Amino acid sequence: MKKLIILISATILVVLSACGDSGESGDSGSEAGEGIDTIVLSDAGWDSNRVHNSIAQKIIEEGYGYDTDVTAGTTAATFQGLVEGDINVYMEAWTDNIKEIYTEAIEAGDIEEVSTNFDDNNQGLYVPTYVIEGDEERGIEPMAPDLQTVEDLKDYPEVFEDPEDPGRGRVVNAPSGWAVQEAIDAKFDIYGLEETMNNFMPGSDAAIVADLTDAYNAGEAWVGYYWSPTAVTATMDLTLLEEPEYDEAEWEETKATEFPPNDVTVAVHKDLPDQAPDVVEFLSNYETNSELTEEALTYMDENDASPEEAADWWMNEHEDIWTSWVSEDVAETVKEAL
Repeated sequence: MKKLIILISATILVVLSACGDSGESGDSGSEAGEGIDTIVLSDAGWDSNRVHNSIAQKIIEEGYGYDTDVTAGTTAATFQGLVEGDINVYMEAWTDNIKEIYTEAIEAGDIEEVSTNFDDNNQGLYVPTYVIEGDEERGIEPMAPDLQTVEDLKDYPEVFEDPEDPGRGRVVNAPSGWAVQEAIDAKFDIYGLEETMNNFMPGSDAAIVADLTDAYNAGEAWVGYYWSPTAVTATMDLTLLEEPEYDEAEWEETKATEFPPNDVTVAVHKDLPDQAPDVVEFLSNYETNSELTEEALTYMDENDASPEEAADWWMNEHEDIWTSWVSEDVAETVKEAL
């Protein structure tokens, strides 16, 4: 009888344990150790991010068999989604633009940096080069031949006149909610630009591009925030206005230097290495540069293509690059899908 009771008890424990295991592994939740069916990437609002998302999605879906999705929002919102696990992959984390929260998330173990996508980028206030040098071919005379620095802008309100406020100039900032918007605000104060210039806040990246394109095609003056790699900097002749050389202490205190060098990284939520180790291994090999990225963006611009179409074109053009990120078997499967 004693042996029978022990045997029955052991059987019950085994059954309960099996039921518990089945319940834990049946869902693709967000806790470490569980599987995952759909890998969510972030779209923080610009085209290079979307192209890199599309390249990664093609490889993740066709090469590894996972579904993918994209969550769009501001930098702050999407990065918080990564920290909390609602987003699994961030293909373009501009680390110095979000230095404090990025470092905190790394140190807290909420996210993992798995690779550097590219690190040869620029950002700041740009003007069309013809504003300074003119363009003989287009019959454009120099409008501000002595313009060199961001601080110089306050001497040229009449050149960059605000159409809604005659007599004052207009500087186009980054969209509200972007991490760099506050840096431009600080530069306005420290360089005294508010004396003669208005700090204009566009609604989106598309609004900046439309405004710049209209001015550029008309040969008119324009000044505002932009960055590389983009189709804009690849297809237009623009000049980045100078600022004092980057100094970390000065930047942290006043922002009165050029923008810091930015490692644009691929980061993942802390649970993804356990949920999809094969995908994280692929992402750890993901590496491009500004020139390669601008090729895809130029294709988008010249062919009125979507980020997905640009990604497919780029992958066909640079098979030698992306196939080095994955195994031969995965590469063959993805190539068939392309």
